Amino acid sequence: MLKERYPDRLMVLVLDNARIHHAKMVKEFLQEEGQCFHFIYLPPYSPQLNPIERLWKWLKDTVIANVFHKDRNDIIQAITRFVNYIHERPEEVLQRLGCAG
Repeated sequence: MLKERYPDRLMVLVLDNARIHHAKMVKEFLQEEGQCFHFIYLPPYSPQLNPIERLWKWLKDTVIANVFHKDRNDIIQAITRFVNYIHERPEEVLQRLGCAG
């Protein structure tokens, strides 16, 4: 989808070191499509460099930590409320994740 949307651009993707990011299919993809993509891998064990880790922490602190959920549906509803909250406040999300000034 990125290649279709930006056909004449070099795209730099920053990836963590999850095993799937080093899988055979990823290497094959780069061989076929490598001219328009450049992957930068974060160093191993560096959650401080990965904004998604801060999002997971925020979710856990808000929805899971010290909260009793009566059933699975209650957890799903709490997560849905959290997702809706962050979708409505992109600037706050960027600030909390350290991606904005």
